[in-house]
Amino acid sequence: MLRSVDLSDYMSRNPVTVFATDSVFNAIEVIVEQKVSGVCVVDHQNNLLGVLSELDCLRAILTVSYNNNSDIGNVCDYMTEQVDSCKLHADVVDVADFMIKQGHRRLPVVDRGKLVGQITCRKLLAVVSQFANLAA
Repeated sequence: MLRSVDLSDYMSRNPVTVFATDSVFNAIEVIVEQKVSGVCVVDHQNNLLGVLSELDCLRAILTVSYNNNSDIGNVCDYMTEQVDSCKLHADVVDVADFMIKQGHRRLPVVDRGKLVGQITCRKLLAVVSQFANLAA
């Protein structure tokens, strides 16, 4: 029954984003304020360019500290560019399997290169819970 579930029905439609040209300090503020462990990096046309995690931000801070430099740089200097993603109408079972195999807790959802959402393990668990309650 889960095989017939379309990912678009359960993804978060407004993932937290920053621009590649934003300061890392700006991205840190967004991460802290939004209480997320990372953000999707997009351009002004909402094309997915990468992700920036809390660990990426810590790496940026340590790099600046070690080099006695006050300019931390921009998101593009520290983001991960090679990012796995999934398609808008993917099957939730296939996405869950991929996330487990790759060790991802979340995946950006793209449609023709544009960021349209994000799916998380928590959202997938909600799908399973909903179907379990229907079966009971």
